[in-house]
Amino acid sequence: MNRVTEPRYDVIAIGNAVVDVIASCDEELIEELDLNRGGMTLVDEARADELYSAMPPARELSGGSAANTLAGLSTLGLQCAFIGQVADDQLGKVFRHDMRATGIDFDTPARGRDPATGRVLIFVTPDGERTMNTFLGAGQFLPATALDEDLIASGGILYLEGYLWDPEEPRRAMRRAIEVARQAGRKIAFTASESFVIERHGDDFRSMIEDGVIDILFVNESELATLTGEDEFEAGLAAVAGKVPVLVATRSEKGAVAIANGTRAEVAAEPIAKVVDTTGAGDQFAAGFLSGFAKDESLDRCLKRGAIAAAEVISHYGPRPEVDMKALMSEKL
Repeated sequence: MNRVTEPRYDVIAIGNAVVDVIASCDEELIEELDLNRGGMTLVDEARADELYSAMPPARELSGGSAANTLAGLSTLGLQCAFIGQVADDQLGKVFRHDMRATGIDFDTPARGRDPATGRVLIFVTPDGERTMNTFLGAGQFLPATALDEDLIASGGILYLEGYLWDPEEPRRAMRRAIEVARQAGRKIAFTASESFVIERHGDDFRSMIEDGVIDILFVNESELATLTGEDEFEAGLAAVAGKVPVLVATRSEKGAVAIANGTRAEVAAEPIAKVVDTTGAGDQFAAGFLSGFAKDESLDRCLKRGAIAAAEVISHYGPRPEVDMKALMSEKL
């Protein structure tokens, strides 16, 4: 394999290729449909169809956690590529178009038509909280054979989405991608994604942390507690901080903390007029942080970038930026 010494891409991500279907709803509908309020639940295609039929008028936007992060990074001027699997169907074409239109290289072959391209049905209550129901579809069958290993070796950072660790086939693909990136001397960033993923695969994650596989770990407060078994935030940080070079822990309205090689930095949440939709907040925080990290900016500045990006995305519907993020960063930093 041809190894490169200088990365062609700033960040290459592997994640779910899904389309987000977002609708505002009242609390009663959450109860009526027996949804896991504020969480993410995996559903099969039949349940996805049932929930879609029950949704109020909705907006359809290309999503997926890692794909959202790349969208944020691309709008900030970084060179990005995505690895994920869609079906050869209309939603798959929409997703591929949206990624490329955002400036992200995406050339993973489509799988066929069965199962369909994944989708996330997102119910947003008046307080801005999002309840997600995910049908992974074609994405959960991403095989290691679909990986472009030269592409992976050409990225400065390989960013992995925890959600995609759950299905067996893409888990094997990500393990292989880690090997390829490591051989090329690249950094591995991992986002835990959701506490239920840690509950199912925590032994894997803890093993990777202990073995020094992960260079940058993104967690929120709840995920940190699940990962470490420590309910107290500071105890959770202490349990992980010495085992990964960079730990980033977000705390919603309480801001975020990062610890890098013993150095600690904190940032407050950016003030906004109103929280409209928290979908994509963690994804865009990661984008903001990595946009600074990839350029060797200070830990404080990386956190500030993350907070700015997260505040922008929760001020409107949808998981991706809607303003000129370069201009916003210039204004806020």
